Amino acid sequence: MKPVSNTPAWLLAALEERRQQDLMRRTVTLNSPQIPHTRIHSQDYTAFCSNDYLGLANHPKLIKALNDTAQIYGVGGGSSHLVCGHLAPHQALEEALAEWLGYERVMLFSTGYMANLGVISALADKHRPVVQDKLNHASLIDGAVLAQAPLRRYLHGDVASAQRLLEKSTSSGLLVTDGVFSMDGDIAPMAELSQLASQYGWMLMMDDAHGLGCLGENGRGCLALEGLDATSVPLLVGTFGKAFGTAGAFVATSHDYAAYLTQFARPYVYTTAMSPAMAGATLASLQIIQSAEGQDRRDRLARHVAYFRRRVQSLPITLMPSDTAIQPIIIGDSKAALEISEQLKMRGVWCTAIRPPTVPVGRARLRITLSAAHSDDDLVLLCDSLEQVLTAKLFNAQ
Repeated sequence: MKPVSNTPAWLLAALEERRQQDLMRRTVTLNSPQIPHTRIHSQDYTAFCSNDYLGLANHPKLIKALNDTAQIYGVGGGSSHLVCGHLAPHQALEEALAEWLGYERVMLFSTGYMANLGVISALADKHRPVVQDKLNHASLIDGAVLAQAPLRRYLHGDVASAQRLLEKSTSSGLLVTDGVFSMDGDIAPMAELSQLASQYGWMLMMDDAHGLGCLGENGRGCLALEGLDATSVPLLVGTFGKAFGTAGAFVATSHDYAAYLTQFARPYVYTTAMSPAMAGATLASLQIIQSAEGQDRRDRLARHVAYFRRRVQSLPITLMPSDTAIQPIIIGDSKAALEISEQLKMRGVWCTAIRPPTVPVGRARLRITLSAAHSDDDLVLLCDSLEQVLTAKLFNAQ
Protein backbone atom coordinates (compact mmCIF):
# COMPACT_ATOMS: atom_id res chain seq x y z
CA MET A 1 0.00 0.00 0.00
CA LYS A 2 1.39 3.40 -0.99
CA PRO A 3 2.15 5.59 2.04
CA VAL A 4 0.05 8.71 2.42
CA SER A 5 2.04 11.96 2.58
CA ASN A 6 1.12 14.47 5.26
CA THR A 7 3.07 17.19 3.46
CA PRO A 8 0.83 20.12 2.43
CA ALA A 9 0.32 20.44 -1.30
CA TRP A 10 1.30 24.13 -1.26
CA LEU A 11 4.67 23.23 0.27
CA LEU A 12 5.43 20.65 -2.41
CA ALA A 13 4.33 23.10 -5.10
CA ALA A 14 6.67 25.78 -3.75
CA LEU A 15 9.61 23.35 -3.81
CA GLU A 16 8.81 22.26 -7.35
CA GLU A 17 8.65 25.88 -8.47
CA ARG A 18 12.12 26.48 -7.04
CA ARG A 19 13.42 23.41 -8.90
CA GLN A 20 11.92 24.55 -12.18
CA GLN A 21 13.52 27.99 -11.76
CA ASP A 22 16.98 26.55 -10.93
CA LEU A 23 16.75 28.19 -7.50
CA MET A 24 16.92 25.21 -5.11
CA ARG A 25 19.36 25.64 -2.23
CA ARG A 26 21.32 22.71 -0.82
CA THR A 27 23.71 22.22 2.06
CA VAL A 28 27.32 21.28 1.28
CA THR A 29 29.43 19.39 3.83
CA LEU A 30 33.13 20.19 4.08
CA ASN A 31 35.50 17.45 5.25
CA SER A 32 38.22 19.89 6.22
CA PRO A 33 38.74 23.08 8.23
CA GLN A 34 37.62 26.42 6.81
CA ILE A 35 40.69 26.90 4.63
CA PRO A 36 41.13 27.68 0.92
CA HIS A 37 42.27 24.14 0.08
CA THR A 38 39.21 22.27 1.19
CA ARG A 39 37.67 18.84 0.71
CA ILE A 40 34.05 18.49 -0.39
CA HIS A 41 32.35 15.20 -1.32
CA SER A 42 35.74 13.45 -1.11
CA GLN A 43 37.17 15.81 -3.74
CA ASP A 44 39.84 18.49 -3.30
CA TYR A 45 39.02 22.07 -4.27
CA THR A 46 40.38 25.58 -3.93
CA ALA A 47 37.46 27.53 -2.47
CA PHE A 48 36.62 31.12 -3.36
CA CYS A 49 33.31 31.60 -1.56
CA SER A 50 34.18 31.80 2.14
CA ASN A 51 33.86 35.00 4.19
CA ASP A 52 37.05 34.12 6.11
CA TYR A 53 38.68 37.17 4.53
CA LEU A 54 41.84 37.28 6.65
CA GLY A 55 42.28 33.51 6.87
CA LEU A 56 41.91 33.39 10.65
CA ALA A 57 39.27 30.66 11.01
CA ASN A 58 41.92 27.96 11.39
CA HIS A 59 44.65 30.11 12.98
CA PRO A 60 46.60 28.25 15.70
CA LYS A 61 46.39 31.21 18.10
CA LEU A 62 42.59 31.19 17.90
CA ILE A 63 42.44 27.43 18.39
CA LYS A 64 44.72 27.71 21.43
CA ALA A 65 42.73 30.61 22.89
CA LEU A 66 39.47 28.69 22.49
CA ASN A 67 40.96 25.64 24.20
CA ASP A 68 42.56 27.65 26.99
CA THR A 69 39.37 29.61 27.68
CA ALA A 70 37.27 26.44 27.65
CA GLN A 71 39.57 24.87 30.23
CA ILE A 72 38.79 27.73 32.62
CA TYR A 73 35.25 28.83 31.75
CA GLY A 74 33.77 25.82 29.97
CA VAL A 75 31.97 25.75 26.65
CA GLY A 76 28.37 26.87 27.23
CA GLY A 77 27.18 30.30 28.28
CA GLY A 78 24.44 28.64 30.32
CA SER A 79 22.04 31.56 30.31
CA SER A 80 21.38 34.98 28.84
CA HIS A 81 23.77 37.83 29.57
CA LEU A 82 21.19 39.27 31.99
CA VAL A 83 20.72 36.16 34.14
CA CYS A 84 24.08 34.49 34.75
CA GLY A 85 25.53 34.03 31.26
CA HIS A 86 27.84 37.05 31.11
CA LEU A 87 31.27 35.62 31.91
CA ALA A 88 34.64 37.31 32.26
CA PRO A 89 35.68 36.47 28.63
CA HIS A 90 32.56 38.25 27.38
CA GLN A 91 33.37 41.34 29.40
CA ALA A 92 36.99 41.36 28.28
CA LEU A 93 35.96 41.11 24.63
CA GLU A 94 33.38 43.89 24.94
CA GLU A 95 35.89 46.23 26.55
CA ALA A 96 38.59 45.49 23.96
CA LEU A 97 36.17 46.08 21.07
CA ALA A 98 34.94 49.35 22.57
CA GLU A 99 38.50 50.62 22.95
CA TRP A 100 39.46 49.55 19.42
CA LEU A 101 36.47 51.23 17.79
CA GLY A 102 36.22 54.27 20.06
CA TYR A 103 32.73 53.62 21.48
CA GLU A 104 31.51 53.84 25.07
CA ARG A 105 29.90 50.40 25.09
CA VAL A 106 29.82 47.14 23.18
CA MET A 107 27.12 44.48 23.58
CA LEU A 108 27.64 40.92 22.34
CA PHE A 109 25.02 38.97 20.38
CA SER A 110 24.93 35.33 19.33
CA THR A 111 24.82 36.10 15.58
CA GLY A 112 24.83 39.08 13.27
CA TYR A 113 21.27 38.30 12.26
CA MET A 114 20.16 38.50 15.90
CA ALA A 115 22.10 41.71 16.47
CA ASN A 116 20.34 43.42 13.57
CA LEU A 117 16.94 42.08 14.60
CA GLY A 118 17.56 43.18 18.16
CA VAL A 119 18.72 46.72 17.48
CA ILE A 120 16.13 47.63 14.85
CA SER A 121 13.15 45.99 16.55
CA ALA A 122 14.02 47.80 19.78
CA LEU A 123 14.57 51.27 18.29
CA ALA A 124 11.84 51.35 15.61
CA ASP A 125 8.10 50.95 15.97
CA LYS A 126 4.83 51.99 14.31
CA HIS A 127 5.67 55.63 14.99
CA ARG A 128 9.45 55.51 14.34
CA PRO A 129 10.05 54.58 10.68
CA VAL A 130 13.00 52.83 9.10
CA VAL A 131 14.69 53.97 5.90
CA GLN A 132 17.13 51.50 4.37
CA ASP A 133 19.35 50.97 1.36
CA LYS A 134 17.66 48.86 -1.32
CA LEU A 135 20.41 46.22 -1.13
CA ASN A 136 20.68 45.89 2.64
CA HIS A 137 21.10 42.43 4.14
CA ALA A 138 17.93 40.44 4.84
CA SER A 139 18.43 40.69 8.61
CA LEU A 140 18.18 44.49 8.44
CA ILE A 141 14.94 44.29 6.49
CA ASP A 142 13.57 41.65 8.87
CA GLY A 143 14.36 43.85 11.87
CA ALA A 144 12.04 46.54 10.52
CA VAL A 145 9.35 43.96 9.80
CA LEU A 146 9.64 42.60 13.35
CA ALA A 147 9.28 46.14 14.71
CA GLN A 148 6.13 46.63 12.60
CA ALA A 149 7.69 49.93 11.57
CA PRO A 150 6.96 51.86 8.38
CA LEU A 151 9.75 50.76 6.03
CA ARG A 152 11.02 52.66 3.00
CA ARG A 153 14.01 51.69 0.85
CA TYR A 154 16.12 54.18 -1.10
CA LEU A 155 17.99 53.52 -4.34
CA HIS A 156 21.23 51.69 -3.73
CA GLY A 157 23.98 53.98 -2.52
CA ASP A 158 21.95 57.04 -3.54
CA VAL A 159 22.07 59.74 -0.86
CA ALA A 160 19.66 62.00 -2.75
CA SER A 161 17.13 59.17 -2.85
CA ALA A 162 17.55 58.66 0.90
CA GLN A 163 17.09 62.38 1.50
CA ARG A 164 13.81 62.43 -0.41
CA LEU A 165 12.46 59.67 1.86
CA LEU A 166 13.56 61.49 5.02
CA GLU A 167 11.96 64.72 3.77
CA LYS A 168 8.65 62.95 3.18
CA SER A 169 8.57 61.34 6.60
CA THR A 170 6.36 62.97 9.24
CA SER A 171 8.56 61.65 12.07
CA SER A 172 12.22 60.81 12.56
CA GLY A 173 13.42 57.24 12.86
CA LEU A 174 16.27 54.93 11.94
CA LEU A 175 18.46 55.29 8.84
CA VAL A 176 20.13 51.92 8.16
CA THR A 177 22.81 50.73 5.75
CA ASP A 178 25.36 48.03 5.24
CA GLY A 179 28.94 49.25 5.27
CA VAL A 180 30.17 46.82 2.62
CA PHE A 181 27.32 45.25 0.64
CA SER A 182 27.54 41.49 0.88
CA MET A 183 26.47 40.61 -2.67
CA ASP A 184 27.98 43.54 -4.59
CA GLY A 185 31.13 44.28 -2.57
CA ASP A 186 30.80 48.06 -2.85
CA ILE A 187 30.90 50.49 0.07
CA ALA A 188 28.14 52.78 1.34
CA PRO A 189 28.65 56.58 1.20
CA MET A 190 28.90 56.74 4.98
CA ALA A 191 30.11 60.34 5.38
CA GLU A 192 27.17 61.69 3.38
CA LEU A 193 24.68 59.42 5.15
CA SER A 194 26.03 60.56 8.51
CA GLN A 195 25.54 64.20 7.54
CA LEU A 196 22.05 63.42 6.28
CA ALA A 197 21.02 61.66 9.50
CA SER A 198 22.36 64.55 11.56
CA GLN A 199 20.58 67.14 9.40
CA TYR A 200 17.17 65.48 9.80
CA GLY A 201 17.59 64.21 13.36
CA TRP A 202 17.54 60.50 12.49
CA MET A 203 19.43 57.68 14.20
CA LEU A 204 22.11 56.17 11.92
CA MET A 205 22.94 52.46 12.03
CA MET A 206 25.64 50.71 9.99
CA ASP A 207 26.18 46.97 9.70
CA ASP A 208 29.88 46.65 8.84
CA ALA A 209 30.01 42.85 8.87
CA HIS A 210 32.13 42.67 5.71
CA GLY A 211 34.35 45.68 6.38
CA LEU A 212 35.60 45.29 9.93
CA GLY A 213 39.01 43.66 10.12
CA CYS A 214 39.66 44.08 6.40
CA LEU A 215 39.42 47.79 5.65
CA GLY A 216 40.78 51.03 7.03
CA GLU A 217 43.49 51.92 9.49
CA ASN A 218 44.00 49.18 12.08
CA GLY A 219 41.20 47.19 10.39
CA ARG A 220 38.48 49.47 11.79
CA GLY A 221 36.43 49.11 8.64
CA CYS A 222 34.25 51.70 6.96
CA LEU A 223 34.50 54.04 9.94
CA ALA A 224 38.23 54.45 9.40
CA LEU A 225 37.92 54.70 5.61
CA GLU A 226 35.96 57.95 5.90
CA GLY A 227 37.33 59.28 9.17
CA LEU A 228 34.09 58.71 11.09
CA ASP A 229 33.62 58.01 14.77
CA ALA A 230 31.04 57.04 17.39
CA THR A 231 29.34 60.42 17.08
CA SER A 232 29.03 60.08 13.31
CA VAL A 233 27.68 56.52 13.46
CA PRO A 234 25.98 56.02 16.85
CA LEU A 235 25.02 52.39 16.13
CA LEU A 236 27.65 50.09 14.63
CA VAL A 237 27.00 46.37 14.18
CA GLY A 238 29.81 43.94 13.45
CA THR A 239 30.11 40.18 13.18
CA PHE A 240 32.82 37.70 14.07
CA GLY A 241 31.99 35.11 11.40
CA LYS A 242 33.81 36.94 8.60
CA ALA A 243 37.25 38.53 9.01
CA PHE A 244 37.48 37.54 12.69
CA GLY A 245 37.19 33.87 11.78
CA THR A 246 35.01 32.91 14.77
CA ALA A 247 31.28 33.31 15.48
CA GLY A 248 28.93 35.82 17.07
CA ALA A 249 28.34 39.54 16.73
CA PHE A 250 28.19 42.86 18.56
CA VAL A 251 26.74 46.33 18.56
CA ALA A 252 28.99 49.27 19.47
CA THR A 253 27.16 52.30 20.79
CA SER A 254 26.80 54.80 23.65
CA HIS A 255 25.96 54.11 27.30
CA ASP A 256 22.42 55.41 26.77
CA TYR A 257 21.69 53.31 23.71
CA ALA A 258 23.21 50.26 25.39
CA ALA A 259 21.03 50.75 28.46
CA TYR A 260 17.96 50.98 26.24
CA LEU A 261 18.89 47.90 24.21
CA THR A 262 19.51 45.96 27.41
CA GLN A 263 15.88 46.58 28.33
CA PHE A 264 14.18 46.22 24.95
CA ALA A 265 16.30 44.22 22.47
CA ARG A 266 14.49 40.89 22.71
CA PRO A 267 17.16 38.77 20.94
CA TYR A 268 19.61 40.01 23.58
CA VAL A 269 17.32 39.61 26.59
CA TYR A 270 15.97 36.17 25.74
CA THR A 271 18.96 34.35 24.21
CA THR A 272 21.74 32.34 25.84
CA ALA A 273 25.04 34.18 25.64
CA MET A 274 27.66 33.10 23.10
CA SER A 275 30.15 30.49 24.26
CA PRO A 276 32.77 31.95 26.60
CA ALA A 277 35.34 29.83 24.77
CA MET A 278 34.34 31.53 21.51
CA ALA A 279 34.65 34.92 23.20
CA GLY A 280 38.21 33.99 24.20
CA ALA A 281 39.03 32.95 20.63
CA THR A 282 37.52 36.18 19.27
CA LEU A 283 39.63 38.29 21.63
CA ALA A 284 42.72 36.51 20.27
CA SER A 285 41.49 37.25 16.75
CA LEU A 286 41.05 40.95 17.58
CA GLN A 287 44.62 41.06 18.88
CA ILE A 288 45.87 39.63 15.58
CA ILE A 289 43.77 42.10 13.57
CA GLN A 290 45.34 44.98 15.53
CA SER A 291 48.88 43.63 15.16
CA ALA A 292 51.52 43.79 12.42
CA GLU A 293 50.39 40.33 11.32
CA GLY A 294 46.88 41.67 10.82
CA GLN A 295 48.20 44.50 8.65
CA ASP A 296 50.27 42.02 6.62
CA ARG A 297 47.12 39.99 6.00
CA ARG A 298 45.15 43.07 4.93
CA ASP A 299 47.97 44.04 2.58
CA ARG A 300 48.06 40.56 1.06
CA LEU A 301 44.29 40.58 0.60
CA ALA A 302 44.50 43.96 -1.16
CA ARG A 303 47.18 42.58 -3.50
CA HIS A 304 44.95 39.61 -4.32
CA VAL A 305 42.04 41.94 -5.14
CA ALA A 306 44.23 44.09 -7.42
CA TYR A 307 45.63 41.04 -9.24
CA PHE A 308 42.19 39.49 -9.73
CA ARG A 309 40.66 42.65 -11.17
CA ARG A 310 43.63 43.19 -13.47
CA ARG A 311 43.47 39.62 -14.80
CA VAL A 312 39.74 39.39 -15.48
CA GLN A 313 39.03 42.88 -16.80
CA SER A 314 39.42 41.69 -20.40
CA LEU A 315 37.07 38.72 -20.03
CA PRO A 316 33.49 38.76 -21.42
CA ILE A 317 31.94 39.42 -18.01
CA THR A 318 30.27 42.12 -15.94
CA LEU A 319 32.56 42.66 -12.96
CA MET A 320 31.09 44.73 -10.14
CA PRO A 321 32.94 47.94 -9.12
CA SER A 322 34.36 46.59 -5.86
CA ASP A 323 37.72 47.07 -4.18
CA THR A 324 36.85 44.72 -1.31
CA ALA A 325 37.31 40.98 -0.81
CA ILE A 326 33.89 40.45 -2.43
CA GLN A 327 34.30 40.29 -6.22
CA PRO A 328 30.98 39.36 -7.87
CA ILE A 329 30.76 38.41 -11.54
CA ILE A 330 27.27 39.01 -12.91
CA ILE A 331 26.01 36.16 -15.10
CA GLY A 332 22.32 37.07 -15.23
CA ASP A 333 20.49 33.81 -15.82
CA SER A 334 20.33 31.41 -12.86
CA LYS A 335 20.79 28.29 -14.97
CA ALA A 336 23.84 29.76 -16.68
CA ALA A 337 25.34 30.75 -13.34
CA LEU A 338 24.91 27.17 -12.09
CA GLU A 339 26.51 25.77 -15.24
CA ILE A 340 29.55 28.03 -14.94
CA SER A 341 29.90 27.16 -11.27
CA GLU A 342 29.86 23.44 -12.16
CA GLN A 343 32.45 23.93 -14.90
CA LEU A 344 34.73 25.70 -12.43
CA LYS A 345 34.34 22.79 -10.00
CA MET A 346 35.53 20.45 -12.74
CA ARG A 347 38.75 22.49 -12.74
CA GLY A 348 39.10 22.29 -8.96
CA VAL A 349 37.63 25.74 -8.18
CA TRP A 350 34.71 25.90 -5.74
CA CYS A 351 32.64 29.04 -6.24
CA THR A 352 28.93 28.93 -5.48
CA ALA A 353 26.39 30.52 -7.80
CA ILE A 354 24.23 33.09 -6.02
CA ARG A 355 20.67 33.32 -7.35
CA PRO A 356 17.35 35.01 -6.55
CA PRO A 357 15.88 35.75 -4.08
CA THR A 358 19.30 36.49 -2.53
CA VAL A 359 19.99 38.78 -5.49
CA PRO A 360 17.50 40.45 -7.88
CA VAL A 361 15.94 38.44 -10.72
CA GLY A 362 18.22 38.51 -13.75
CA ARG A 363 21.27 39.27 -11.58
CA ALA A 364 22.50 35.75 -10.71
CA ARG A 365 26.23 35.75 -10.16
CA LEU A 366 29.40 34.10 -9.03
CA ARG A 367 30.14 35.69 -5.67
CA ILE A 368 33.91 35.29 -5.62
CA THR A 369 35.49 36.06 -2.28
CA LEU A 370 39.21 36.38 -1.77
CA SER A 371 41.19 35.70 1.39
CA ALA A 372 44.60 36.53 2.75
CA ALA A 373 44.97 32.76 3.16
CA HIS A 374 44.93 32.29 -0.62
CA SER A 375 48.35 31.92 -2.22
CA ASP A 376 49.46 33.63 -5.41
CA ASP A 377 49.13 30.26 -7.16
CA ASP A 378 45.52 30.02 -5.96
CA LEU A 379 44.73 33.33 -7.65
CA VAL A 380 46.40 32.16 -10.86
CA LEU A 381 44.28 28.99 -10.80
CA LEU A 382 41.10 31.03 -10.30
CA CYS A 383 41.82 33.50 -13.08
CA ASP A 384 43.03 30.84 -15.53
CA SER A 385 39.91 28.75 -14.84
CA LEU A 386 37.58 31.71 -15.29
CA GLU A 387 39.29 32.59 -18.56
CA GLN A 388 38.90 29.04 -19.88
CA VAL A 389 35.27 28.63 -18.81
CA LEU A 390 34.00 32.06 -19.82
CA THR A 391 35.85 32.14 -23.14
CA ALA A 392 34.48 28.70 -24.03
CA LYS A 393 30.96 29.81 -23.08
CA LEU A 394 31.22 32.89 -25.29
CA PHE A 395 32.55 30.77 -28.20
CA ASN A 396 29.70 28.26 -27.86
CA ALA A 397 27.13 31.06 -27.72
CA GLN A 398 28.38 32.34 -31.06
